[in-house]
Amino acid sequence: MGTPVNCLLLTRYTPEFVAAAQARGVAALAVVTSAGEIDGALASKVDGIVLEGELPDDAADRIKNVPVIVLGARTRMPLGSGAAIVGTNQGVWPGISADDEGAKKSGPTSSVWIDTNTGFLRAVRSWGNPTVWIANQPPPKTVVTTARYLQVIADAAASGARWVIALDEDLIPRLAAREESAMGTWKRMAALLGYFEQHPEWRTMPEGGTLALVQDPGKGGLLSGGILDMIAVKHTPVRPIPRQQLSPAALAGATMAVNVDAEALTAEQKEILRNFTRGGGTLLTGPPGWKDPTPGAGKITLEKAELERLNDIWHDVNSMIGRRNMGVRLFNVASMLSNYLAAPGGKTAVVHLVNYSDFPVDNVAMHFLGEFKHATLTGPDIPRKTLDIYKTEEGWGVDVDRVGVCATITLEQ
Repeated sequence: MGTPVNCLLLTRYTPEFVAAAQARGVAALAVVTSAGEIDGALASKVDGIVLEGELPDDAADRIKNVPVIVLGARTRMPLGSGAAIVGTNQGVWPGISADDEGAKKSGPTSSVWIDTNTGFLRAVRSWGNPTVWIANQPPPKTVVTTARYLQVIADAAASGARWVIALDEDLIPRLAAREESAMGTWKRMAALLGYFEQHPEWRTMPEGGTLALVQDPGKGGLLSGGILDMIAVKHTPVRPIPRQQLSPAALAGATMAVNVDAEALTAEQKEILRNFTRGGGTLLTGPPGWKDPTPGAGKITLEKAELERLNDIWHDVNSMIGRRNMGVRLFNVASMLSNYLAAPGGKTAVVHLVNYSDFPVDNVAMHFLGEFKHATLTGPDIPRKTLDIYKTEEGWGVDVDRVGVCATITLEQ
């Protein structure tokens, strides 16, 4: 109690435990991995059913009168269905990637590579604003540090999703015994969860910036480490647009667009992009013969050959962007990812900063476009602070003294 956690996903669900949870105002959801478990779960009077894994497509049809949430493969997520919650149990474990010898690994961007689910989550959210759950488990046989738990929470939350909390085998018994260090970890996790839950408006704010990326979320958008993540590592704001929802309205405010898979577009969609360029927009199209990779069963990252082919698009995107400010630019953020959100009407914008290193980062600078007159800094461990705005060559800027795991800069006109 005393945390924002209000729902338990149970693999064992006796009626007595379910009733005890409900008496404390906590919803109890039964996790079933086979159709044969459904009747027993319903008999326990749970508040809902979570179908996890590769269940038959008609399994949900057997469940009446309680909510059903599917946590399966990314490729089976009901994108665009209007479901209240969409989810998956497939995700990378966020953090700075290391090679076999323990050194920090760089990716195609030549920056320190950060394993993240943000590109995938943004692609999913680009269909609309459903609640997105990502239920990736901690790496097996690994003791997860407090910092890594906080990073996985922030990795999802900064992209408008919720990580389904899962604890490693070391932390579970120590929490049950109420060890001081374990309780400290849990309290910090609860504080970070509470920080994002206090701002539900962030989850409905669309991506900001003037760079649009047209991609099929059901293909390459479902993969981690793709073009969206490459752009994110460079801290360039990008607005994913599902190919199926491409329209002049979706491109409004964009000055550049990347068309990942030109051959997948209809004649009408191609004409929309031609009109975009006639209106002064810059368009980059994937190389001839390129097709957006379609994830196979159990696949959530790019194969080496696909990554090498994607490098061609990445180098062109990077050259096109150059040093331009596509909404915000950030400095001294090599161990961070950011997400720039802009409320409809442009009067408010939010920039989330997530730090994937084990140490705080000092002296972060952010340059931004737009006529914002007020800037404030908040965070789970940062008292609300007004930031001084100063003029830059291309717009305006603010400085942040220190970022622990995450922080948020709010800009207002």
